Amino acid sequence: MSTTSLPSPDRAAPLRAALLAAGFTADGLLDLLGAPAYAALARAETVPAVRATRGDGPLATLTRLFLLQHAVPVSAAAAALPLEDALADGWLERVPAGAGAVGDGPVEGTAGGDAPGDAPGEGSVRARVDVRPYGGPDGEDWFIVSDLGCAVGGAGGIGSREEGVVLGVGGASTTLAGITVRTPVGSALDLGTGSGIQALHASQHATRVTATDVNPRALDFTRLTLALSAAPAAELLVGSLFEPVGDTTYDLIVSNPPFVISPGARLTYRDGGMGGDDLCRTLVQQAGAHLNPGGYAQFLANWQHVEGEDWHDRLRSWVPRGCDAWIVQREVQDVTQYAELWLRDAGDHRDDPTAYERRYAQWLEEFEARKTKAVGFGWITLRRTDAERPSIVVEEWPHPVEQPLGDTVRAHFARQDYLREHDDAALLEGRFRIVEEVVQEQVGLPGAEDPEHVVLRQNRGMRRATKVDTVGAGFAGVCDGSLTAGRILDAIAQLMQQDPVVLRDRTPDAIRLLVEQGFLEPADR
Repeated sequence: MSTTSLPSPDRAAPLRAALLAAGFTADGLLDLLGAPAYAALARAETVPAVRATRGDGPLATLTRLFLLQHAVPVSAAAAALPLEDALADGWLERVPAGAGAVGDGPVEGTAGGDAPGDAPGEGSVRARVDVRPYGGPDGEDWFIVSDLGCAVGGAGGIGSREEGVVLGVGGASTTLAGITVRTPVGSALDLGTGSGIQALHASQHATRVTATDVNPRALDFTRLTLALSAAPAAELLVGSLFEPVGDTTYDLIVSNPPFVISPGARLTYRDGGMGGDDLCRTLVQQAGAHLNPGGYAQFLANWQHVEGEDWHDRLRSWVPRGCDAWIVQREVQDVTQYAELWLRDAGDHRDDPTAYERRYAQWLEEFEARKTKAVGFGWITLRRTDAERPSIVVEEWPHPVEQPLGDTVRAHFARQDYLREHDDAALLEGRFRIVEEVVQEQVGLPGAEDPEHVVLRQNRGMRRATKVDTVGAGFAGVCDGSLTAGRILDAIAQLMQQDPVVLRDRTPDAIRLLVEQGFLEPADR
């Protein structure tokens, strides 16, 4: 797979037109396959989709070809796309006698290379790359091109150990795309581009896009992804980390790096090649010097939980000088779960049991030597501010969120700016309003006159919930932007027969927390 020459992007436009004409889009696939079969593809289960594409027609043909990697009759392929051009440009190839899909036996129900419905001796063709429809954020019809067998199921277990393999769309890819801030920028860098999904997104709001990868084949796939998606071309550079771009700075940096913490670096697409979590640490620490003022750097990362060390402090030490940071831990696995996940990802569980056990032991020995008890996974966002008092928020949030979160990320840093600029006295002079999607829940025994406690809950974005006392609930409920915080607290003090000076003294911290977590927003913003 890693030595196969790739298609030419020069004549991608006619192929794109044929794919769109057939309805080979994200919406078209959902209509053809149905929700259960469509969802099964993300779990690397193809049988429901195979059964749903047994009929004739260009859409079924293209799905079998590019998504399921099945051979199809020449006549069916010719009816679905410009066949001779697709063969000449390397998107398709003729099937040798006796072969079917790549890695499979003959096509079901055929003798040799003839598929059902072939004219005698007509033969079949098959795809040389995986082409997956992908819906852009504003309804764009895009296509992600990757190695065969490396898009269906994504990183959930492709079972490939080829060094140069290039993956397609997986859960990590879409997570990073969803959390990225999407404001118009002059320049964007996709570091470790893979098949180019982050560069594709960036091309919609960045004047100039640069994509890098240590694997030259990944850059070839990025070129194909951009061409077949009718997106602007990007600057493509080979190299590791920031080495290919020198001292160049950017308004946006994104990276879904090879973050897996493993003994050795067998697989370029996932293993960082540095000890422990050093690759992710180095990436974060070097990013600050490559950001323009106000620029964002957003990464997915893994990090070690080390005995005797607070993981919050570990990650705070990664943040470069001059940057605010928001780091969210989404998941934690103990070292046995983590090793099993990635051994299965590479298909090692299908090897000789003795070899699997030996490799498993190597992972555990590596973790033991580094005193690693668990591994965290999450998001890291930096923003270049050069503030004297940087805001560094490190938190654990394993609960469901609502993607996309780009606006939520941008709002988080805007709130940090506000809080940094306002001391307690200024906060009490400020006017606030409760964020639109926040609801209030009262919890208590049936028939009780007063609730045991009150919860404010967000229905969008991070979907946070926080418990507030009577003062907090009353304060949030009155915030509509018309009165200052101090005036509201004075009214609450009078109503509750409390000392207004004492209430003013002890409430700013609570207001600050409600603003920081996005329950309240300044009315003048």
